[in-house]
Amino acid sequence: MSGGRLAREGALLAWFGARQRDLPWRRTRDPWSILVAELMLQQTQVARVLPRYEAFLAQWPTATACAAAPVGDIVTAWAGLGYNRRAVNLHRCARAVVADHDGALPVTLDGLLALPGIGPYTARAVLAFAHESDQVGVLDTNAARVLARWEGRSLKPKEAQAAADGAVPAGQGWAWNQAMLDLGATICRPRRPGRSGGPRCDDCPAMPWCTWAVDGRPEPDPAVGSAGVSGGQSVFEGSDRQGRGRLVDALRIAPVEPAHLAAAMGWPDDPARAERVARTLVADGLAVADADRTLRLPG
Repeated sequence: MSGGRLAREGALLAWFGARQRDLPWRRTRDPWSILVAELMLQQTQVARVLPRYEAFLAQWPTATACAAAPVGDIVTAWAGLGYNRRAVNLHRCARAVVADHDGALPVTLDGLLALPGIGPYTARAVLAFAHESDQVGVLDTNAARVLARWEGRSLKPKEAQAAADGAVPAGQGWAWNQAMLDLGATICRPRRPGRSGGPRCDDCPAMPWCTWAVDGRPEPDPAVGSAGVSGGQSVFEGSDRQGRGRLVDALRIAPVEPAHLAAAMGWPDDPARAERVARTLVADGLAVADADRTLRLPG
């Protein structure tokens, strides 16, 4: 192993050890608790997750408890987190864990990936953060941005995952992966032309080993378009996604009759759009339609 890699590992782990946040999901190695946290944190800020994470686990502390609950109750508890389909995915996953694994999450990558609603990121996060595996790199948009800049080039999907897996130091799976996520979220941030923020290279513990930084941060930024790096979310205001969210919020209170559907979704003058988007909620398992087309949360 090169001295440069050893120095980078030491610098990043020391940085993380000195500044890591005290978050509840970092104080547990319970696989179910880790899974709940990871699904809640996808595309949702930590501040919004904190109050709901512990409340959720207080009510459903195990996959078995979650599986026994109506999916509508899980969707109701998801209020404020957005991307409500994740609640349905978590419930489906819990039921599969109970049916196929006696209530305990699998301990292999293939076993986790076979569960409904569990993708490559979440499966590796469970292995790294619950089992402290040093065989998997947790590759979210933040870690992927760090790796592309370290390499100084855009990475293809298999390259990015291989780089993430290969970067984990022996015996440091938990700390290393947490450090990579934090580094990308707080220091190795995306460039924002005309806006504040952007990468804070002078504060980066790994800057001496970052090809892009050492080369003077030339354009194009290698992170742009690299595998795993988000290209930014689409506009939310006025989107179908906003209408979906409004309808789920309304359903958390009471069933919605057909005559009130368009108003509940914020499109009182466009009932055809409301009907079309509402059908996607039914298809995703977030709502069910009665015989008279009244929508309600699933039981």
